[in-house]
Amino acid sequence: MAAPKLDPDASLVEACQAQTVSGLEGPFRTLYNQYKDRVYNVCYRVTGNATDALDASQETFGILFRKIGGFRFQSRFSSWVYRIAINASIDLKRRQNPRRLASLEAITSSEEGEGTRFDLEDPTADLPAEVASRRELESEVQRAISRLSPKLRSITVLRYIESLSYDEIAESLDISLGTVKSRLSRAHAAMDRELTPVLHKHYLG
Repeated sequence: MAAPKLDPDASLVEACQAQTVSGLEGPFRTLYNQYKDRVYNVCYRVTGNATDALDASQETFGILFRKIGGFRFQSRFSSWVYRIAINASIDLKRRQNPRRLASLEAITSSEEGEGTRFDLEDPTADLPAEVASRRELESEVQRAISRLSPKLRSITVLRYIESLSYDEIAESLDISLGTVKSRLSRAHAAMDRELTPVLHKHYLG
């Protein structure tokens, strides 16, 4: 199947498919560099900690490079990458103790948090108390995300961390547009229950 003209990754993916040399070289290296931050960001938000995010990211790229030769552009390439990253993250958490809450050990690390789109810290706030308060709020947001079911967590990450449209989410998760809207509505309700007391504490308390 021919690559969709609107897929910005078409030429790069086709170059990877045509490459005969194995390993992370040439177009594969370019592809990795282009997606490594986005993949890690998704894996981090779904798994809840840096160690699991690295493991899920490695699994994602392992699958990606093993199966890229069979990719036939039936969806956008980026949608396929997101789907693999989401599934790798959920599978990793399922293999662990399902009752274990996602760790928040790295949520306030400035190095690990670089480049994420869900950064609530205001760089102009130079007072230590204000910075600490904002970091605490971000931790609460991540905690609320981690308490969602895997399906709701995945759709929340794609919508609010990766800023995907409803259509892009439907394509990435291989679900209908109606299911996207339904799951987001349920995720909103769950997040509201979790975060309303926190927001009162930070802004009204």
